[in-house]
Amino acid sequence: MAKTNAIGWFDIYVKDMKRAATFYEKVLGLKLEKMGDPTGETQMMSFPGNMTSYGAAGALVKSAHSAPGVGGTMVYFSVDDCATEEARVAKAGGKVVRPKFSIGDFGWVSLCTDTEGNMFGLNSMK
Repeated sequence: MAKTNAIGWFDIYVKDMKRAATFYEKVLGLKLEKMGDPTGETQMMSFPGNMTSYGAAGALVKSAHSAPGVGGTMVYFSVDDCATEEARVAKAGGKVVRPKFSIGDFGWVSLCTDTEGNMFGLNSMK
């Protein structure tokens, strides 16, 4: 069996799906897609992804089983230059918590919060 990375999927919990989807589409410059839930218990909007490519795919999720908030799991989005997406955060309704900073050999990171109160990171090599 091939060795895999520790993360195979991620969920970002939200209170307001439309507001959260609009935020991530504006900041990341991409289009989320409606995703079916076989249990019928949650609303999901998936980030563009390819399950056979490097990295993890995931979705925004509105569920009675969990809620958004700071202090839980951090998701870092891989981007070309995190300063670009960081500049879109406030205009889209979020906040920049820690502007772009160096993490040495691993590139650069910006820490932000979304419209739902979730903290997330942007990571780039330049």
